[in-house]
Amino acid sequence: FLSVSVAGLYKIVTMTKLYPKKTEEKRVVNSEEEAFVEPISADVSFASNHFPSYKLGPDDQIVDEPEEDQKAPSVKDVVDKETGDLSDQHKQLSVRDLACKFDKNLAAASKLVDEAKLNEVTSLEGHVMLKKLRDALETVRGRMDGRNREEVEKAISMVEALAVKLTQNEGELIQDKFEVKKLASFLKKASEDAKKLVNQEKSFACAEIDSARALVMRLGGTFQEQELCSKASRDQGPNVEKLVEEVQEARRIKQMHKPTKVLGMQHELYDLKSQIREKSAYSVKIQREIAIIKRAEGSKSCPYVLDGAQSLGSCLRIRASPDNGVDISKCSIQWYRAASESSRREAISGANWSVYAPEPFDVGRVIQADILSNGQKFTVTTDGPINTASGLQSRVESLLRKSNSEFTVVISQMNGQDHASRSHVFTVGKARIKLSRGWITKAREIYSTSMQLCGVRGNANAPAKALFWQLRKGSTFLLTFESEQERNVAIVLARKYADDCNVTLVGPDD
Repeated sequence: FLSVSVAGLYKIVTMTKLYPKKTEEKRVVNSEEEAFVEPISADVSFASNHFPSYKLGPDDQIVDEPEEDQKAPSVKDVVDKETGDLSDQHKQLSVRDLACKFDKNLAAASKLVDEAKLNEVTSLEGHVMLKKLRDALETVRGRMDGRNREEVEKAISMVEALAVKLTQNEGELIQDKFEVKKLASFLKKASEDAKKLVNQEKSFACAEIDSARALVMRLGGTFQEQELCSKASRDQGPNVEKLVEEVQEARRIKQMHKPTKVLGMQHELYDLKSQIREKSAYSVKIQREIAIIKRAEGSKSCPYVLDGAQSLGSCLRIRASPDNGVDISKCSIQWYRAASESSRREAISGANWSVYAPEPFDVGRVIQADILSNGQKFTVTTDGPINTASGLQSRVESLLRKSNSEFTVVISQMNGQDHASRSHVFTVGKARIKLSRGWITKAREIYSTSMQLCGVRGNANAPAKALFWQLRKGSTFLLTFESEQERNVAIVLARKYADDCNVTLVGPDD
């Protein structure tokens, strides 16, 4: 609409002023009226030199509008077309392509916004031209009369109609501008969402790659284990084949019998096991009674007595009977442990004193001591197996949940020499044992075959609280704990962790 100029209208008005019709009466005008019409200011530029073919209807409304240029589509058509294309291609585009498409559409929307701003400036210039033209026509109308005056008034009404049309087009332009801004904001948000989706898919892909790599590593480890197992099975081929034959034979025998007979045999076996347990308990009871009787008969002739509770955490002590005046310190003593009184005994190396504190390894076993005095040999025995201490198992289970367990100890001896020291921390870990005080490490060693750990077997102030620890040959410690339970718990934990490392912790010469 802005391409239509009002220069033609201005030309008609000027020609009407300069060359009035001959049919009209001649009028006498003074020199001022014959002057030339005031020209329009030079800052107005006209895009065309002819007046458009408009027709005015009732109330000065334009009836026939000029045909618009159909070469360039409107903003609304562009928006609808782009929206339809995006909807059709949404399912075919990947996340990255969709993000690129949104970026291109965002640039196009920004370009449309810039064009809308230029159209605003052009529309403003059109209003300025129409205003100046109307002022010029008003000036001309004041100097005309008759038919020329009517033509000028008609031209003024056409200019006003053009102004109204221009205002209407501005309204449509504002609406298009609003839609363009809305589309631009939508495309900007969609572009940001697309970038987020790209980053999210990238992170998901990286996570899947890492998980796949970890799975490959695990599969590789599994294959190696299977190869090792297959190699071990090949080494033990004859034994495995024999076991397979035995299992197949057992299955064949089970299939030959009816299920009811198998169930009856299982019940019979259960009854037989119950009877065997009852008879075993009765036999153990009889054996204990016989041992007590034998011990009572032997005590009449044995001048030595074994004192102390026969449980873990206590201390067994040999003393001479009141009738015998022999000094026990001058006798030769050797302690033994055995599964029962009649079974083979095992000498406890280093246990050569009249006092012995049982350790966790002695639980469930009978403790005996041979006393050699004046060429005669006497034997004292506990009434039964050594019992475990109450609360020891629960304490061990609670500490097994930790990676390291710490105990407060005092160093009584170091490398066989008496040693006076302050309290230290004895740390029992899953891979090593450490003795430290604050930031200073006194000793630290991993579990090995040269390491030894057991209850004290020599002379000590508190045997039930003392522990013997050898890191390696030539490096030994005698540690005293705060209580008997702490000492036994430390021994059990250390032996459990050492066993996990394929190392057996025992005492000297065990």
